Amino acid sequence: MSGAPPVEQVVIVGGGTAGWMTAAALAHFWRQQPHKRITLVESTDIGTVGVGEATLPTIRAFNAGLGIDEIDFIRKTQATFKLGIEFVDWHRCRQTFFHPFAPYGVKVQGASFHHAWRRLREAGDQTEIGEYSLPAVMAAENRFAQPAQRAVAPFANFAYAYHFDAALYARYLRDYALARGVRRIDARVLDVRLRGTDGFIEAIALDGGELVVGDLFVDCSGFRGLLIESALATGYEDWTHWLPCDRAVAMPCARAGALTPYTRASALEAGWRWRIPLQHRTGNGYVYCSNFISDDRAVAALRANLDGAALAEPNLLRFTTGRRKAFWSRNCVAIGLASGFIEPLESTSIALIQSGIAKLLAFFPDRDFFAADIGEANRVMREEYERIRDFIVLHYKGSARVDSQLWRMTRAMSVPDTLQHKIDLFRSRGHVVAYAEESFEEASWVTMFLGFGMVPARHDPRVDDPGLDELRNQLRRLRQAIAAGVRAAPVHADYVAQHCSATDGPSPN
Repeated sequence: MSGAPPVEQVVIVGGGTAGWMTAAALAHFWRQQPHKRITLVESTDIGTVGVGEATLPTIRAFNAGLGIDEIDFIRKTQATFKLGIEFVDWHRCRQTFFHPFAPYGVKVQGASFHHAWRRLREAGDQTEIGEYSLPAVMAAENRFAQPAQRAVAPFANFAYAYHFDAALYARYLRDYALARGVRRIDARVLDVRLRGTDGFIEAIALDGGELVVGDLFVDCSGFRGLLIESALATGYEDWTHWLPCDRAVAMPCARAGALTPYTRASALEAGWRWRIPLQHRTGNGYVYCSNFISDDRAVAALRANLDGAALAEPNLLRFTTGRRKAFWSRNCVAIGLASGFIEPLESTSIALIQSGIAKLLAFFPDRDFFAADIGEANRVMREEYERIRDFIVLHYKGSARVDSQLWRMTRAMSVPDTLQHKIDLFRSRGHVVAYAEESFEEASWVTMFLGFGMVPARHDPRVDDPGLDELRNQLRRLRQAIAAGVRAAPVHADYVAQHCSATDGPSPN
């Protein structure tokens, strides 16, 4: 056993969603050890990116793990529910498909449902695969209901996520962390002091004159990577050749129209636009490649497509898609934008914050900081980034659009070998390759492949056992059951108003 003393002091540099998620998780992790100290340093003079308003279903497990009450959280963050993402104009203009957080149908003879769907498709059936997903049909009807805890039908057991105000979520977790002993310092970091013996971070010097020492440092400073890059120079792996969008403009607007239980991602000339409905406003943004459109034109295109009146001036962001060559270096762990950025598509930013925190806790060090542990934490995080990268690259590679330079370029580009292998296997026989550290499950890959017109040449022979008439009847009954479930669900806005309206609870601080 190691004789090294345990880590007693953690210093987090940077607030925002990443910093306060980390602080809250560590405070809960050390809840039985009040003598240990967590210090978070942030400056109110430095703004946060704060546009990550859509999430993946994993956020529910994170909140539940902290003992957070779902209704209280929804009210205080102006949240709504998210059943998936609607993709508009991605494959071709005027074509739409939906990515739900649930598998399609049920297995047939042990084979994944899309093989049975493919068999009927070959026989002339034109039913879209989305009709075999309860959350997809619910979203199309603007309805929402939480899944029953003891769902009788397998298709009724689905996941959901949230849309929320990222600044309010950070504030919510700040209050949670401060109530559990986390110390907050409002200051700028002027200098990072390294030990001369091994290059580990020893302390950070603040503009108020304070020197903050620690055993473990967590870099949540955003794109700057104040510790992981500026001080420790870990290096950055640039993925722009696969993910060319390098800028975004965000602008909230007044709510108008139906309160949809899904995010909308609409492909545009030089990138794509997001629409995220919250209780008090709608979040909007245009993610684009600066090689093909100017900032002014991007702002104008976003402003022209707002649902309601703009509530703020445009917030322009610049980024380079990719990841740090090491997420954990010496006694420093990078979490959030400091660790890398793939892009906002598919709402992976907050999920990667959560994953980074999980890796930190799973490999939590003592003051020996064993190289083997750090190496393994870096490996699994690196592979997770690469799997998500491949999933996002598929959205660009799969498009059949040729109406602008961006889409012609991405359609013709070569892709990572790991992604090409997945594409080839699905095109051949509908097989979904599953690597280690996958963040998106089979149904998500099936959605993207089929949404981009990649119908397999063959289906799994196991679904040949039922006769065609029997298979048609099975799938018809499944559609009928899903339709009945959707009819029983209330309109999303009514569900929010009845159960978790922000106006019914205490006002956000």
